[in-house]
Amino acid sequence: MADAALRLKSLFEQLLGTPIPVRIRAWDGSEAGPPDAPTLVVRNRRALRRLLWKPGELGMARAWVSGDLGIEGDLYAALDAMSELVWERGEDARTLAQALRDPEVRSAVRGLVKLAGLPLPPAPPPEEVRRSRAHLHTKRTDKRAISHHYDVGNDFYEIVLGPSMVYSCAYWESPDGTLEDAQRDKLELICRKLELTPGQRLLDVGCGWGSMAIHAAREYGVSVVGVTLSQEQAAYARKRVAGEGLTDKVEIRVQDYRDVADGPYDAISSIGMAEHVGSERYLEYARDLFALLRPGGRLLNHQIARRPWQDESAYDIDEFIDAYVFPDGELAPIGTTVTQLERAGLEVRDVEVIREHYALTLRRWVANLEADWARAAKLAGVGRARVWRLYMAASALAFERNRIGVNQVLAVRTPDGGNSGMPLRARSWN
Repeated sequence: MADAALRLKSLFEQLLGTPIPVRIRAWDGSEAGPPDAPTLVVRNRRALRRLLWKPGELGMARAWVSGDLGIEGDLYAALDAMSELVWERGEDARTLAQALRDPEVRSAVRGLVKLAGLPLPPAPPPEEVRRSRAHLHTKRTDKRAISHHYDVGNDFYEIVLGPSMVYSCAYWESPDGTLEDAQRDKLELICRKLELTPGQRLLDVGCGWGSMAIHAAREYGVSVVGVTLSQEQAAYARKRVAGEGLTDKVEIRVQDYRDVADGPYDAISSIGMAEHVGSERYLEYARDLFALLRPGGRLLNHQIARRPWQDESAYDIDEFIDAYVFPDGELAPIGTTVTQLERAGLEVRDVEVIREHYALTLRRWVANLEADWARAAKLAGVGRARVWRLYMAASALAFERNRIGVNQVLAVRTPDGGNSGMPLRARSWN
């Protein structure tokens, strides 16, 4: 008799102490749970072994990336329903040992072990980064982390990002607009905040595929140096620059921002890059950018932020993101970022919160990926494509639910005399 799904539903509810908000389909074809809910497909017993050996987010991620788990129906609804059971429970202070003191939990675990079969731990999917965490954010480890994330293949990113090739939050006039228009508007907004004028020098830190550098040089007549640690990004950006006839205006370098030594610059843009810096290096990052700006020069720092924790010492890097998406990436509360920028000597003049804009952006990226899934999976591999679908969909929900945010911080290297060069009504760019 096929009854694995019913047994799983019962055991999961016993383990978690709450009804399961999704339907379950097991490897034997059985189904159990709410008939109108998204379906969690448990394709084999190995999925259970992954969850038992690594309970919580990382075990779920391994099962998803390997294809042992799947979701049918509305992916966003399924992730939203399961977030309270998997991701949000990870912030509880209870350890596994404490949980196992509960007889109901112990009984459920024994039942799952029996159902899972052979007790050997499955090997992690090959897409998972395996490394020591002893030396974070050296130039060598940062380069390796950036390569893992960005050297997936430019053709894959063309599918996800669309023609704009901008991998950061767009700026939407309305939810019905196009992704390309919203990305153009974001680049335009940054240029206006920096008050770029012909002949100025702009440093674009983490220049990606060159979109900001090209826009600033073409539309504002500035000379741009873009730096990235990704060989693939640099090659793609240089080709785009040449195609635009801007080789006399734009230089793309494979270079760590800490090695840039040809300042001063009139302006610096850092768009979606500071998340890679790390908390222990952030003040160094801010001081380096301060030193590269001329007096009166402006910095636009566009960065994802997390909500502050009551006990900041308890914060740890998200397991799934760290293992599969952004190795060594760290998020900080916006207050921490502003403080570090000002400690470095910069004067913060404006903070614009664009959290909802990133949710819209991510949903468009997911739609792009799903619309060309077969080609994306062929280019990057099925496992990597599954990583990106899960990561972007879950991130969209996190922005919508205010679990994380994104902010543009405009700062100035204000001269000693105090003349910042800012207009009296600062938001003249709107």
